Amino acid sequence: MNDFKANYDKILEILQQVSEKKNFLAQIRKPKLTDIELIAVNLTAEYMSIDSECQLFRILPDCLKSKIERSVYNKRKRKLFPFIELIRQRLSSEFTSGETYYIVDSMPLEVVKLPRSSWSKICKESFHTSPDKGYCASQNMHYYGYKLHAVCSIDGVFKSFDISKASVHDIHYLKDIKTQFRECVILGDKGYLSADYQLDLFESNRVKLEVPMRKNQMNFKQQACIFRKKRKRIETLFSQLCDQFMIRRNYAKSFDGFKTRILSKITAMTVIQYLNKFVFNRNINNLKVNLA
Repeated sequence: MNDFKANYDKILEILQQVSEKKNFLAQIRKPKLTDIELIAVNLTAEYMSIDSECQLFRILPDCLKSKIERSVYNKRKRKLFPFIELIRQRLSSEFTSGETYYIVDSMPLEVVKLPRSSWSKICKESFHTSPDKGYCASQNMHYYGYKLHAVCSIDGVFKSFDISKASVHDIHYLKDIKTQFRECVILGDKGYLSADYQLDLFESNRVKLEVPMRKNQMNFKQQACIFRKKRKRIETLFSQLCDQFMIRRNYAKSFDGFKTRILSKITAMTVIQYLNKFVFNRNINNLKVNLA
């Protein structure tokens, strides 16, 4: 797991299978380090829990370091956001085709501590993408930043995700995913409890939103035990993102940098899951493993 070049070669091999192109961005001069190689470097760093570019360029092998400067690496990585997302979607589709059960949940992404929120300039280049204050009921905390909304399969592979302001309610994410799912069951917690949304999802795309009832509701009925157990899968994924991929840390100064960091961590996780299933034939969620 500590051999950067060996891990990089294995991840690059998978990316080249997924994408036939080597370069995605239109550039006057052909870069020494191709776009697909840059993405492989980025995902390898995330897999190895190398969370800062300063640390990355200290241990980057000379054969890669000589091809790109650190400032250029950062700019190109942010521009490659849509292509990294395309790679993630292609890898995810290998797992989730034919799936009929999914899990939806959200987690807080703190940008700075609350006392600093009034004068912090991080990610405030635009009102529409700037962070704000929110509350996380599961952790009983107020925070300043964003909220990560995600849908994963029962096996634990992210199908879809989005980033919203911290004050946005979980239920509004269902508007965005309504067009992405059809004839399936989505499991959620009590934060997604809404009769109107449940009816709308079912009537529009035959999507059944399975949410536990509150005890003070009329005709209260306990949710099936199997659904309660399966719903914990996405919470485990969030824990892995916090532990190995350190998603709660933030070094980004702009929203473009912030969203690229989040996407890179989720894509790196999906690549390791792909390797586990289709190359090594082992448990896909065993993420702390050697790739060489």
